[in-house]
Amino acid sequence: MKRMLINATQEEELRVAMVDGQKLYDLDIESPSRAQKKANIYLGKITRIEPSLDAAFVNYGAERHGFLPLKEISKEYFVKEPQAGSRLNIREVLKEGQPIVVQVEKEERGNKGAALTTFISLAGRFIVLMPNNPRAGGVSRRITGEERDEIRDALRKLSIPDGMGCIVRTAGMGRSDEELNWDLDYLMGIWEAIQGAVRDNPAPALIFQDSNAIIRAIRDHLSSEIGEILIDDQGTFDDAGEFMAHAMPHNRNKLKFYDDSTPLFTRYQIESQIESAFAHSVILPSGGSIVIDHTEALVSIDINSARATKGSDIEATALATNLEAADEIARQCRLRDLGGLLVIDFIDMGPSKNQREVENRLRDAVRPDRARVQIGRISRFGLLEMSRQRLRPSLGESAHQVCPRCNGIGNIRGVESLALSVLRLVGEEARKDQTAKVIAQLPIDVATYLLNEKRDWIRHIEERNRVQVILVSNPDLETPNYSIRRVRDDQTVLPENTGASYNLVSNEDSLDETSLRLSTEPVKPEVPAVQMTGPKIPAPPPKPKPEPQEPVVRKPGLLRRIWVALVGEGTEETVEKRPEKQSKSRRGSGDRRPQQPRGRGNRRRRDSQGQGQARSGAQNRDRQSKGRSGTEQKSGDRSKSGNKQQQGKAGPDKANQEQKQAADGSPQAKGSSSRSRRSRRRRRSGGGQSGDQNKQAATPNQSQRSGEKAATGKPDAKPDAKPAEARARQ
Repeated sequence: MKRMLINATQEEELRVAMVDGQKLYDLDIESPSRAQKKANIYLGKITRIEPSLDAAFVNYGAERHGFLPLKEISKEYFVKEPQAGSRLNIREVLKEGQPIVVQVEKEERGNKGAALTTFISLAGRFIVLMPNNPRAGGVSRRITGEERDEIRDALRKLSIPDGMGCIVRTAGMGRSDEELNWDLDYLMGIWEAIQGAVRDNPAPALIFQDSNAIIRAIRDHLSSEIGEILIDDQGTFDDAGEFMAHAMPHNRNKLKFYDDSTPLFTRYQIESQIESAFAHSVILPSGGSIVIDHTEALVSIDINSARATKGSDIEATALATNLEAADEIARQCRLRDLGGLLVIDFIDMGPSKNQREVENRLRDAVRPDRARVQIGRISRFGLLEMSRQRLRPSLGESAHQVCPRCNGIGNIRGVESLALSVLRLVGEEARKDQTAKVIAQLPIDVATYLLNEKRDWIRHIEERNRVQVILVSNPDLETPNYSIRRVRDDQTVLPENTGASYNLVSNEDSLDETSLRLSTEPVKPEVPAVQMTGPKIPAPPPKPKPEPQEPVVRKPGLLRRIWVALVGEGTEETVEKRPEKQSKSRRGSGDRRPQQPRGRGNRRRRDSQGQGQARSGAQNRDRQSKGRSGTEQKSGDRSKSGNKQQQGKAGPDKANQEQKQAADGSPQAKGSSSRSRRSRRRRRSGGGQSGDQNKQAATPNQSQRSGEKAATGKPDAKPDAKPAEARARQ
């Protein structure tokens, strides 16, 4: 059973986990100091306009100004109506210092500010309201098939005000008109409160804040598949219960309070699975592993077979490891919320069918994901590209800090390499004019290496340049951080240069200010002008599902019962088999027979069918020959037209001869019916035959003999045996 587990015992961190049994498949961690700003609505002020970027920068209250492109600006904020047909200039339609209502579309990432938009969207339980975007609206992309048409019909029945748009979410499938209208009225009330707060507050200000992680998880994830919701904090339990009582009262019974002494996540054994979401590599069940690396441009995922020995050979092992990795990659993307471009390096596979199987496995694994995912094909280098929509900041961005030693690179310079680099820099500073001394403060291991291994080089620098070189080992510095200071001749009398040479510098002085700026004071959460309140009217009960109807058994009519009583049930089989006999009788015509797969059983059926047709054909020819024999004996004149008619009558005779040979088991006459028809056409036209056959066809005596045999109804298989052997050789 699927459950939603909410751990709110720690004020500094709120965790929401989605589990299937004891397997974690979705995770959301939110902290008050790193609250999500996406979907928040702010009243901002335009601070700078950049025509080169076709964008404006907006101060909405954050440390970095937000980025607002021209295409995301509604026309209601234009100070001047643009001319029709002319290119839109952002400086003409906007001005600096202008207040503007914006919504955060993308969170801040690294050195990039948040992406903003003026097209507001308010997400509800079943629909999304866009109050200033009338052209937007429709049905969620995840809804396909006939359900889209049903939802479009329900969308037409909604009383949407003019100038607004509406999108029906996936949770709105199968909902009644009353439920959709209730959700629309609730969102309309929020929009009216936002408009009032914009008029009463100066810029910049937070106007509306999207619901917290608990309400957001219940609103977005709760479905019929979720069996229960467990919360281990009483205050959080009360808030969730109040929201569900108004928004979804029919699911209120799923909400339960967890008060056991064992921690909630420990009870369901998901703490170790959460820790794997922070790890650099993840171990697969077969012994392989996947390694996830974040770069500035993309996320690279490498798959290693490691100790995997699941397959019978190297190809089977590679396929099994890649299939396991495809499932785990889809799961890790949801746990870590990996967004943007992802490049996966699968283990090399030979057959293309194995590559297609891995691609299909990955597509099936990402199908339950709420984010939009686009998957490419495995290239000839074994790489697969995919993109995933970023729903929220990734787990690494929200919970990780940049390493103070490597600054996020992942590796540092070695002691020997760094010591030699410092030695070269000291020599470069000593060669400058009017240099009195050079002071280098180094990590302990680097200073020890120079004083012990490069003492002669340091003495050589001092004697050649007539300067004093001072190396100080500083325990506060760690590799690769150091400090080199040059003192000129006229600066030796300064107070900072007359003291002891071991005045140490701190580690913070040698590092970038932004990488070491740690907040010691607790961050005060922002208070929105419009407080998130529950709907005034509870949600209507859901539409009951129609009960499955039992199949209705039709009773036979009166005539049918009388017929069965008189004739019996045995005649039904003969009536149903009549169309089969008609289809068999048409095989002698020009209609093509449907092709059947070759096999020993089919050959036996064709032989038996040919034998039956041969008997029926012989009986028909015997009856016809009695009527034709009298006229043929009286007419002694055998003209060319008579020969042609007799040759035409001899065609079915030869076909029957081949069928009789097939019934006797002769391998010479097992050709298909289409081949026999082509041979008869060639014999009539006189072409496509061997020299002996052309001579026989041209001889009048031969045509006379064939006519006589056709009249008497006696088949002759000898003349046709040699051509059958020749066809078999061809």
